Amino acid sequence: MSASETYTEATTGYWQELTPEVPLRCPATPPYRLGYPATLPCGRILVLPLRQLPDGDRAVASLIANQASHLVVAALADHMATQARALDAEIIVGLPTLGLAFASLVAERLGQTRYVPLGYSRKFWYDDAFSEPVSSITSPDAGKKLRLDPNLLPLLEGRRVVLVDDAISTGATALAAVRLLQTIGVEIAGMVVAMKQTNRWHASTTALPVRAVFGCPLFQRGDGGWIPLAETQPNIP
Repeated sequence: MSASETYTEATTGYWQELTPEVPLRCPATPPYRLGYPATLPCGRILVLPLRQLPDGDRAVASLIANQASHLVVAALADHMATQARALDAEIIVGLPTLGLAFASLVAERLGQTRYVPLGYSRKFWYDDAFSEPVSSITSPDAGKKLRLDPNLLPLLEGRRVVLVDDAISTGATALAAVRLLQTIGVEIAGMVVAMKQTNRWHASTTALPVRAVFGCPLFQRGDGGWIPLAETQPNIP
């Protein structure tokens, strides 16, 4: 891989299938060039595109849930429901934006008739007392707030809550959700995500149990492709 080479492959074909083995188009071992094969608990493989970070020397594996096939989303939701059940979830709270692609499916698999979505937009009847500032690796905008519709408070009071998101990277969104829910006295049992994206979130969320379907390390530019940094590989679940 040359110093000027960047990730340029279209992602249209990613997140669309699960395979019993690593596809021939993707190396099974490092160095990886365009995709990274993640192994699910059922043994099937999901190839994720590698995204070069702005510094040019590092990359991360990417999951965009609302661009994934129904088959892939359903399979991930199956595994996420298993993890949420282990946390004894009474009600699921979905984190925006991509966590909402999984939250309703996880709740359904747990036999729950509904879930509680958090959001970023402010409806005119919202109360700013039920909001928390948040930023993330993909959406660092200042002034963005995580919000709860006050009409949903009765669904949360006295309930054991499990947070659901597509991925955890820095932990900023998860911590904002914890702060928001703690203001109304909710018991937070833990968090379930499809992907742990590296382990850099761990230091800031040690008090929050986080379970995942799979995890991906940070990648360093090397000869012939991207080399996973073993020390950044997150523990699963």
